[in-house]
Amino acid sequence: RLMSQEAAVKYFLLGAFSSAFLLFGIALLYGYAGSVSYARIADVVDGSVADVNPALAATMGNDVLLLIGFALVLMGLLFKVGAVPFHMWTPDVYQGAPTPVTGFMAAATKVAAFGAMLRLLYVVLPGLSWDWRPVMWAVAIVTMLGGAIVAITQTDVKRLLAYSSIAHAGFILAGVIAATPEGVSSVLFYLAAYSFVTIGAFAVVTLVRDAGGEATHLSKWAGLGRRSPLVAAVFAVFLLAFAGIPLTSGFSGKFAVFKAAAEGGAGALVVVGVIASAIAAFFYIRVIVLMFFSEPKPEGPTVAVPSPLTVTAIGVGVAVTLALGLAPQYFLDLAGSAGVFVR
Repeated sequence: RLMSQEAAVKYFLLGAFSSAFLLFGIALLYGYAGSVSYARIADVVDGSVADVNPALAATMGNDVLLLIGFALVLMGLLFKVGAVPFHMWTPDVYQGAPTPVTGFMAAATKVAAFGAMLRLLYVVLPGLSWDWRPVMWAVAIVTMLGGAIVAITQTDVKRLLAYSSIAHAGFILAGVIAATPEGVSSVLFYLAAYSFVTIGAFAVVTLVRDAGGEATHLSKWAGLGRRSPLVAAVFAVFLLAFAGIPLTSGFSGKFAVFKAAAEGGAGALVVVGVIASAIAAFFYIRVIVLMFFSEPKPEGPTVAVPSPLTVTAIGVGVAVTLALGLAPQYFLDLAGSAGVFVR
């Protein structure tokens, strides 16, 4: 498809730029610390390094190299998570890629990138929190608001979920900004919850089809709740989780990251996050209303018979979404135990 080819070229070009920034940033950090080891860089930042590499003595400890290198590495990671202003690839790639691939990218790529970001900020550069927190504040605010506001204008389900993922990246950044152990555990919990909801939602999208293949235009989903109540109900559960409605994993995740951000001194960021969540809830509820309160069109799409793998993905997604929403404390404690970084 031409759309898929366009998406591939955009992702390749923008991905090449982000990878170049990332690698150049790593090179500058090496020039600053004389090593690419996390522990070594952290020691040089703290000023506790004992031995100095003679070949790099002239550049080691140069704060210019540290700040520029850190900024470039962070830019590369923000591209991977789809944060504004590095999000341009997200809607086109999500729409152009095959839906199973899109689901994998939306879940696995975001988890891996945020994991690397946590390691960078909490292990390598904890002493620079006064430098990176203001920047991350700005990125989180524009990401939450930008993703939520632009999603309202979308008419394609996959593009809507793409801008939804951008807004969720901003919500997760609120937990990263907390710069506390509670912030790490809340981010890990949110990532786990978001991953299962995302994979389940894209698995449902693969089932709604017309003569041209997947029916992703929102107009095609009108009356789906009457044509296939079970599929529409499952998709509604995932949308409610994205919106952060209580008794779903989305509510527990947002509460955790916002609580950590507030306790970490980012109360104003929480206010912006709540406003963005309210804006985002509008377009999620709009899709639910479209499915259940609109008359189905005679030429509307059909629901394909799901494969065993699709049924498993959707079933596990619903189960985890409800489990993390109804009994989140055990999983929050588990995330707290997993959020201890070792240098």
